[in-house]
Amino acid sequence: MSYNLVVLGGGYGGLALINELLNKGLPKGTSITLVDRSPFQGLKTEYYALAAGTASDLQLRVAFPNSPDVHLALGEIIEINREQKTVYVEGHDPIHYDSLVIGLGCIDHYHGVEGASQYANSLQTFQTARKAYADLNNVKPYGQVTIVGGGLSGVEMASELRESRPDLNIALINRGPNLLGSFPSNVQTYVAEWFQEHDVNLLINTALHRIESGVLYAENQSRPIEANSILWTAGIQPVALVQQIQAAKDKQGRLIVNEQYQLLDDPHIFVIGDCVSSEYSPSAQVAGLQGERVAKVLHAIWNNYSLQLEPFKLRGTLGALGKHNGFGVMEKLSMRGRIPRLIKSGVLWRAKH
Repeated sequence: MSYNLVVLGGGYGGLALINELLNKGLPKGTSITLVDRSPFQGLKTEYYALAAGTASDLQLRVAFPNSPDVHLALGEIIEINREQKTVYVEGHDPIHYDSLVIGLGCIDHYHGVEGASQYANSLQTFQTARKAYADLNNVKPYGQVTIVGGGLSGVEMASELRESRPDLNIALINRGPNLLGSFPSNVQTYVAEWFQEHDVNLLINTALHRIESGVLYAENQSRPIEANSILWTAGIQPVALVQQIQAAKDKQGRLIVNEQYQLLDDPHIFVIGDCVSSEYSPSAQVAGLQGERVAKVLHAIWNNYSLQLEPFKLRGTLGALGKHNGFGVMEKLSMRGRIPRLIKSGVLWRAKH
C-alpha cells in the first residue's frame, strides 16, 4: 500500500521534518514529495549578508536530501484542493497527498505603508536578496541607504552593510522607542551604542506612512527622508497561498492548529514555521523544532502508538553585528561581544553541513 507525504516548502521546518523521517526510517510504501520553487534550501537568516555583499549565493545554499524516498517537484504552487487531497504545481501533474505539511514561510508585511512594496527592497527570498545586493552595489560612494525595521533582521542588515560599505551613509528606522524590542534592555543599549560608534543614524519612534522612489515620509519628520536605496525588514505575514486557505486563523493570519500541528478541521494537514499560530515568535529554530515534532507525530500515527508531547526547549537567540561582534540571549543569560558572534558562526556551520 502506497502512502504519499507531500511537504510544501524546503526551508528550515520542511527539511528538519524530512531529515528526521529519513533518520527514523519510512514505513514500506511511503514516499515524500518535496515541493519548492528553488532547487535548494536558502539559509534565510543569512540573506542580509548576501544583500550586503559579504556572503556569496553559493555559501547560503543547502542541498535537498538525496534519497530514493524523496521526490522533488520544483515550481510555483497554484492551488491546494483539500477535498481532493491534491496539490497543483506549475509544470507538474496534480500531486495527491495522504498527509500534507505546509511550511511555506512568510512574505513582508507593509502595515499599510503606501508604496513600500514597490520602492523598498525585500530580504524574504533568495531572488529579492539578490536584487537588494544589485541595488546596494549600485549606490555611489557617500550615498544614502535607509533600512526600515529595528528588529533582528534590520540590525544585522545595517551592521553588515556598515562593515561592507564604510563609505555609505546608513540610517535605521524603527517605529518604537528601542531596537530589538524582544531583547533585554542591556542588549538593546549595547546594540544602539555600537551603531552610534559606527555612524549608523538611528531614527527611533519614526512611523512611516508613505514611500516613493528614493523618498520616505514619516509622521514625526518635518522633512522627507531621502535615500538612494531602501530595504524593508519591518514585519512578516504568511504567504498568499496560506492567506487564501479557509480555516481558523489568528489575528496575524496564521493557521491555528492543535498540539500535533494539525489543522483543527483537517488532521491530514500539518502546518509549521511562519505559517502557523504559535506561542513562540517565528524563527528558524522554532520552525526546525516544529518540523521534528511533526515527524514524530507522523511516526506515531504510522506505527499506532501514543506520543507524549513536551514544550520546546529553545536554545536562545543570537544576532550579528558584522563579522566580529554580536549579541544574544541563551536561556536567561544576555551575551554581548565576540563570543555570541562565534557561537552564531558555529550554528551557521552546522546548518550548512
